[in-house]
Amino acid sequence: MSEFVGRGRPLGAGAFGDALRRLGIGAPELWAVIRVETSGAGFLADRRPVILFERHWFSRLTDRRFDEVAPEISDRRPGGYGARGAHQYERLQRALALDRGAALESTSWGLGQVMGFNAVPAGFADVERMVAAMVEGEDAHLEGMAGFIAGQGLASFLARRDWAGFARRYNGPGFLHNRYDEKLRAAFARYAEGPLPSLEVRAAQLRLFYLDHDPRGIDGFLGPRTAAALRAFQERWGLPVTGALDAATGDALEEAVERAVAALA
Repeated sequence: MSEFVGRGRPLGAGAFGDALRRLGIGAPELWAVIRVETSGAGFLADRRPVILFERHWFSRLTDRRFDEVAPEISDRRPGGYGARGAHQYERLQRALALDRGAALESTSWGLGQVMGFNAVPAGFADVERMVAAMVEGEDAHLEGMAGFIAGQGLASFLARRDWAGFARRYNGPGFLHNRYDEKLRAAFARYAEGPLPSLEVRAAQLRLFYLDHDPRGIDGFLGPRTAAALRAFQERWGLPVTGALDAATGDALEEAVERAVAALA
């Protein structure tokens, strides 16, 4: 089993509430950042955290030692990312073989896409402990994101909805090219109008995703695609096929994922 495959626990109400209190912001602001950074989910279907490997940081952190022999993963210039998802782990694995510490630090992790070199500002002892925590669940993703935002004095930008000011400091100087501020503004507007995502529905969606019943989005809203995925799961598990997220279905989803985790242990 890959060292980056863990339990993949969904975000819980406790961690979400703690982040709101720590940052002094409303739920729509926090949901907007989560949505823009990782399209809503902190894990891939195989329960590895969502990552992005940054070749220019790997080049910088290794004093350019590998630029000539491995330009695909070590280059002064940003870019060259290739496909999202599993491909990023292929790039990371190549870098790990050259310099483990620099490889982990050159990668952004989880819901908030916190860079590994920001492990200590995000509240972790080091990058190894940050990654280990993020492999286990999204609560650690959010705690790291909130720790970094608070530690860098960025919460005030979110509180006054200065999207450009926040994006510039959180995403770097390329935020305009990637339109991070516009995306944040649009996501906030959607959540401010309501309704807000349900953490219960979102947890069910993430577990369905792990179990090959893809709800086609981890957004916390029980729409037709999520209902269809729930019906498929309920039929598979011998539950009443309703497409509704009742207590029995929620418990069965959690049990099914725990069985999958145990099977790989």
